[in-house]
Amino acid sequence: MSPTAFIVRPARPDDLDALHALALQTGGGFTNLPPDRPALAQRLERSAECFTDKPDACAGASYILALEALDQGRVVGTATLFAEIGLEWPFYSYRRIRLNQTSVGLGRTRKSEVLTLVNDFDGCSEVGGLFLDPAWRRGGSGRLLARSRYLFIAQMRERFAERVVADLRGYQDEQGCSPFWDAVGHHFFEMPFDEADRLNSLTGNQFIADLMPKYPIYMQLLPPQAQVVVGRTHPAGEPAYRLLLEEGFRDDGYVDIFDAGPTVHAEIDSLRAVKDSRIATVAGFVEAEPAEGQTSLIATGRCAGFRAAIGRLSLDPVGGAHPSKALAEALDLKQGDLIRHVPF
Repeated sequence: MSPTAFIVRPARPDDLDALHALALQTGGGFTNLPPDRPALAQRLERSAECFTDKPDACAGASYILALEALDQGRVVGTATLFAEIGLEWPFYSYRRIRLNQTSVGLGRTRKSEVLTLVNDFDGCSEVGGLFLDPAWRRGGSGRLLARSRYLFIAQMRERFAERVVADLRGYQDEQGCSPFWDAVGHHFFEMPFDEADRLNSLTGNQFIADLMPKYPIYMQLLPPQAQVVVGRTHPAGEPAYRLLLEEGFRDDGYVDIFDAGPTVHAEIDSLRAVKDSRIATVAGFVEAEPAEGQTSLIATGRCAGFRAAIGRLSLDPVGGAHPSKALAEALDLKQGDLIRHVPF
């Protein structure tokens, strides 16, 4: 992948066709990217408002980013960030905990696993909605899209919480069925998984939280095919899950109440891309980037001016950065601009 082949930028309302085409490829269970044009259009309009510098854009803000292939001017991926979750309704999860129960009379100890309904992540930020066109999953483009979210948070740190979560899509079989939904949710709703999935993506999961059982669920009471998928991500989400753990997210046994996909979390300031990033001033430009050296993820700008790409920087002894002219053009950099960079 050429260093400047892709940029990450704020999505715009005129990206609707591209995002809708991506949504049609997700295969379901992708809450933040519904295959519904009116819903996507509304989300893009809301995101555009949030990318302004208006103070009232911060509360409950959602930011949609787009991965653009520069040589084609085509959007091939997207990701979403939420400044704060749990505002309109509680952000529910199941937490998987272990219990030991002992009968002295029988001389037996029984170990159990229980799913307990919690809203431990109310008030956190969330990264989600990351999807990349399968034809473009090469050369680090997915990693660029994923990690650019954390540099966006670092650039706009005051708009985000202390902790961040990522709620991954749960396991589905080849027919698109969710074993966890069939074992739990199906009993409380008169609809199949794909219909519940559609409503979830359009209106949120409050209707599920309203009607799902509030009492702990003993895993032993679930069918074996449901037990084995609790905390297991969708096959297409496994690379994203690995990237999250590599970035510093923890998997402490929280799962989605809808499909039991893993919900991971981290302290924002402990994320690798945030704590290891450095600020530099653009001191000048070079014709071509160094042939060798550290490849970096580079971001600049705030709000609607945010841009991110990968490339190699020439850094002088006093902290000045000398990007290549191609990288400067991709990121719309001028001499004196500030950039944030981190090893890629």
